Parts: sequence; C-alpha cells; structure tokens
Amino acid sequence: MKPHRSLIVKSPLGWLSVLLTTSVLAAPPASLAPSTGVWMTSAANTTPAAIDPIAPAQQLFDQVNELVEQNYGGLSQVDRFKLAREYQTRLNTVCMNVAQSCPVTTAYPVIAAEITALGDEHSYFQTPEDFEDFLTTATGGERRQFGVKLAELDGQNRVILEVVPESAAQKAGLRRGDVLQTIDGKPYTYDNLHAARLAGKTIQLGLNRGDQRLQLTITPLESSTRDLPRLSYTGPHQDIAVLRIPTFLSGGGVAQRVHDLVGQAQARHASGMIVDLRGDTGGSLSECDRAVSAFVPDFTRISRTSDGNVRTRVSRGLRLEDGQAVGSVRNPRLWTGPLAVLVDQASASCSEFFAYEVQYARRGPIIGEDTAGVGNTATRIFALPDNAALQLTITNYAKPDGTPYPVRIIPDQRRTQNEDDLRRLTRGEDTLLNLAVQALATAPSMALDPDHRPN
Repeated sequence: MKPHRSLIVKSPLGWLSVLLTTSVLAAPPASLAPSTGVWMTSAANTTPAAIDPIAPAQQLFDQVNELVEQNYGGLSQVDRFKLAREYQTRLNTVCMNVAQSCPVTTAYPVIAAEITALGDEHSYFQTPEDFEDFLTTATGGERRQFGVKLAELDGQNRVILEVVPESAAQKAGLRRGDVLQTIDGKPYTYDNLHAARLAGKTIQLGLNRGDQRLQLTITPLESSTRDLPRLSYTGPHQDIAVLRIPTFLSGGGVAQRVHDLVGQAQARHASGMIVDLRGDTGGSLSECDRAVSAFVPDFTRISRTSDGNVRTRVSRGLRLEDGQAVGSVRNPRLWTGPLAVLVDQASASCSEFFAYEVQYARRGPIIGEDTAGVGNTATRIFALPDNAALQLTITNYAKPDGTPYPVRIIPDQRRTQNEDDLRRLTRGEDTLLNLAVQALATAPSMALDPDHRPN
C-alpha cells in the first residue's frame, strides 16, 4: 500500500483523525488469496450460494472487515470474526443472482448494518454522498448554504442559535434569537427552508425579533464551511470575554485562533473568560489540545490502541507524542484569570476533551447540560473504493495513572435547557451565559503564568 496523507476532518459524532488513502484499494488485500479470503471462507462453509471473491461487493466487504480486525481500538466486546461470518451470509443472500458481478452498492446496507452491530456508536459506514459532504465540511471547503444554526421551537427548527460570519444569513441581517415564522408568505417549515437551500432559491423570510415583525430576503450562497472561534464581550461593564468555539474542524487554524483571541482579551484587560462550547460536535483532537493549552498550561494522556500505547503531553501550545513534537502554535498565550466553560447535550467528542482537561485541572467550573457522551475515544476515516468511507474507533484514552477518560462530562453546575430558556433567548436573554457570568465571581485564577515568573 502506498503511504497515506493525513487530514483532519469532522464526524457527526465528534472529532477524528483521518487518513485518506492516496491509492484507494480496489482489490482484496494481498495477504488474502482471491479464492480464500478469510471472510469468504467462513461464510462459504455455511452458505450454499457463496458470492464470487472477485465481485466488487465482496472485495469491499473483505476490505472493511480487514480494517476492522487490524485497526479497531474501541471498547466493543463483540466477537468480530463471528460478526463477519454472520454478515457474509447476508451478503451472499443479497448477491445471490449476481454472484460474480455483485456491485459495491449492494454491499452498502450490509456493511452499514454490520458496523452498527459492532456496538460502537462512534464507528459507522459512509456512502459516497455522505463522505463527500463530510469532507467539504471537514476541510473548510465551500458548499451552498444559508449559514445559520437552528433550534427547535413549536415543533420546528426555527430559532436561530448562531449566524456564521460572512455567510448569506449574516449578509441578509439575520441574528441570534430570531424566530422564523414564514417562507414566501407561507407558514415556515424546516423542510421548505432545506429545499430552498438545495435549489439555490431566493426566499422571503418572515421573522420575529423581540417585539418586531420583519421581512428579510436571503439567497443561499456557495461559501466556506470554515467557522473559526470568535470573541465578544458581556457583563455589566462589557469586560468579560466570551470565546465562542463552534467547532474544532474548519480545516485547521482553530488552536492558533484561540491563542490569538486570548491575547486580544488580555490586551483589553478582560476581567474573566467564558469559553462557549455549546453545540460544538468536535473535530481535531490536535486542534483541541493546543487550544485548551491556552487555559491549562500542561497536561498528559495515554492513547490506548490496537498497536500499543502512546503518551501525549501538551504544554503551552506544543503537542508531543512519545516526546516527538506533532504540532504547535505561534506566540502561545495562557489565560490566568477566572474561567468558566459552557457545554450542552450537543457538545461532543473533542469539545468534551476540552471541558474534561479544564475540569480535571480544576481550572474553572463547567456549566450546563451533561454532554453528548463520546468523549473517551478517537476515530479514523478510511477511504474505500468508489469514494465510500469507514469511520472506525481506533483509540481509547486514560490519564497516566490509568484513570479512563469519562464517556461524558458532568458539569460542576448542571442546568438543563428547556423551551422556556429558548423563549428567553428570543428576548435576548441567555440563561447559561448569565450563570457563567455569575460563576466567574468565585472562579479560581492561576497565581501567575508559570513561564513568566518574576526573577
């Protein structure tokens, strides 16, 4: 196999480190004889009409199962050999009438079901369509979009939680807390909004903004999916910095941006810092680690894989694996003032890692809802023939003393969000943010920057 090139991309369930194969495998692995692939042999003994090993569907099935056997490093206890035999039988059945030429698309639902049966919610199969969209988002590529993130109110995703900078929504004048009511004079539905985005259609949105009723025109634009961290200020004196991190993806640059924004808050003499990770479904753990090092100066974890353990240490923007530098930021910063972190049930994967490192170091309170529950493993994307892909858990994590990372983060101040909180948001009141502002009054500060001690 030719070397791989590494690319950080996004998963719907959280962060992952992806290897995109420069030479996509189009045949069974060389270690498997065409007529005696391990997955084929087991199934052929129990299935009268075994699929031909040269059939595209069989080759894809064999490749997926070899990847699972050689690379899976999650916590599932399912017998993977038995699972492969069971689903080989299913593949034989669906390919019964085209045993020699069964297409790869026939194998898709069988493989998807098998990976689901593995019992690891972080591992799954991606069709070519899913993988294409996945890569566009992960690498900061462009796609047609309005540029809004919505929350459900009155049975529809209609409340704007976030407006992506430089998006069609921002240019149209949409704001956080707006409530969408109509599209082109008809009652609003998310399905109609989605259809308009796909069609590139200009629409008239009727919305409520507080007590105002507004009409805005918006056209979806081909725009970047990069959504980098941003800084705002709140509090009675507008001196509390709010660092919003919407994702740890964006094709890189997240960690550098975090350190740069911390520097801006320090230059403005902010009295406290709130890191908002609500809705952040993850991205690159490397970006996350280097970002959190702007608040926790030094931390270590052990990555446990099928090939052995790797020790990762992160210190002031520098990330090392077994002592070898694997990433850093320019002009690293360290926030030493009061700190609070906001999370919700959509905060997932490496945003959970971020919150855990802050919590473990007792650097500041975590406030909000219990997180999504994918914060103790890492996944990798393996490219497959015809642009499909397999996301597979390859690693689980522990602290150096063996303490495993938690599945989810339990906030220090738990506050479940409900419809009343969402209605408050439409009136300009953010209940969790207000709690964080209050918490900063008693949040700890670091005595001093350990790298800048007085002589």
